[in-house]
Amino acid sequence: MARLFRITRHIVVSLAAVGCVIASAPSHAQDNGTWQSVKKAGVLRCGAAVAPPYVMRDPKTGAYSGFFSDLCRDFGQNVLKVKVEFVDTTWDNIVAGLQSDKWDLSMALNDTPEREKAISFSAPATDYNVSLVYNKNNPKIPKGAHNLTDIDKPGVTIAVMSGTSQDKAISAAIKQAQIMRLPGNDETRLALMSKRADLLADANITNMLLTEEHPEWAVAIQPNPPLAQQEVSFGLRKETPKADIAVLNDFLHSQVKSGAVNRLIKTSVQAMLVSK
Repeated sequence: MARLFRITRHIVVSLAAVGCVIASAPSHAQDNGTWQSVKKAGVLRCGAAVAPPYVMRDPKTGAYSGFFSDLCRDFGQNVLKVKVEFVDTTWDNIVAGLQSDKWDLSMALNDTPEREKAISFSAPATDYNVSLVYNKNNPKIPKGAHNLTDIDKPGVTIAVMSGTSQDKAISAAIKQAQIMRLPGNDETRLALMSKRADLLADANITNMLLTEEHPEWAVAIQPNPPLAQQEVSFGLRKETPKADIAVLNDFLHSQVKSGAVNRLIKTSVQAMLVSK
């Protein structure tokens, strides 16, 4: 009888120990969440590919600005209570670098079905579509041009940043014009201004900077229906827990609802115009 009691007691103790391990598993998983890891490291790393006014970088100081940079900085400092570090990258590597854990958030990413296969997305901070800017004195572009059919002609060259959503959108829509793919925003603008390119395809907000900066010659074509209408969000690694994405989404929803995002956009646009 005593032997049976000892065996039974051993089984009960063992089951209790197993129960403790199972009960502690959710807590352990939470401790290994994305934001828990960021807090442990003490720094939020924001992957940054330049695309004014979303993401801007001072070539002299290396300091980052732009409304997505501001949002990333605000989220890190005021929500996660950690330092924020911006990691230089390009649009060709913005997804791969996130997947390989070179940073924790990719800034200003268009939420596309193709990208959703590789990474997760936050709620949108703003909307996006592609517009085209040209010199109104360019004889190749007909007066009153308002759609792609007006400019998709042989002999017309369209500059675009390689690897971006606007690159993919223009590549799919243009059949006859030549596409000039360049590595960055400065290069595409220079191509248009030096007349090596006839048009510049870029994000609608980015092109707004150009037309406001050079109203004497820069004219925008806003295709109707909108070209590549999408949402612009933060990119996160695919394995990011839903609870962590919800924390970021709550922050973004509050920033959009309060009007803070619109104020940041206007501030970024004004800063770009003043710096020129």
